[in-house]
Amino acid sequence: MPLAGCGIAITRPLDQAQILAAMVKDAGGEPILFPLLEIAPLQDYAAFDAVVERLDSFDWAIFISSNAVQHGMARLLAKRQFPAALRCAGVGPMTAAELEKFGVAEVLTPRDRFDSESLLNLPEMQAVAGQRCVVFRGVGGRELLADTLRQRGAAVEFAECYRRANPQRDAGKLAQLWQNGRLQALVVTSSEALRNLLALAGNDLAWLKATPVFVNHPRIAELAASRGLRAVSATAPGDAGMLETLIRYQHERN
Repeated sequence: MPLAGCGIAITRPLDQAQILAAMVKDAGGEPILFPLLEIAPLQDYAAFDAVVERLDSFDWAIFISSNAVQHGMARLLAKRQFPAALRCAGVGPMTAAELEKFGVAEVLTPRDRFDSESLLNLPEMQAVAGQRCVVFRGVGGRELLADTLRQRGAAVEFAECYRRANPQRDAGKLAQLWQNGRLQALVVTSSEALRNLLALAGNDLAWLKATPVFVNHPRIAELAASRGLRAVSATAPGDAGMLETLIRYQHERN
């Protein structure tokens, strides 16, 4: 079994960690579910509902994650139909696949790297002068997408439909597992999750610096490296790409 004897902490929200956890277990590893993000509904949807009422006035609906689709579209479709003329864009294939579940078949997405920067590089997102865009996202997301579209002459509004929280109070469980030789890797697929982990660890970074952090985006790798952590970037997208990277790393160590 390629991951035999490997304890691998998966820091995604619980519902998003299950597939990778099962794959790790099938490969002989021990998945450790340690969510550093929790996706929760808003306490007040008044602002979101107000934007949804005016959805026909927009040219583009941009979804920044599968979470934005799951939380935004369910509430949207409970209130009204999705405008047939409204063009859709998403940051990657997972977001597009979620939109298809809600009946949106044509979604503009990047082909190689899946993030806001790659979406903004597409010709359709560069020719937005005079157009109106609504960005479906969680509360307090990155501003790069909206700022860049505005610089290009678009009018941008947000439809914030969920919030993120850190369900953990300390990182003692992970530190203890490492001390007992039962933590060999961390999977971190969000910059916010990594910041939460660093905050929980505080000054106790010895165990964290000794444990490779497997990431799925250069931005997360850069953040990890800036704090003295050892980042290993997945060479292919999705859970299969992450599993392949974990197995290759373990094989090279042995």
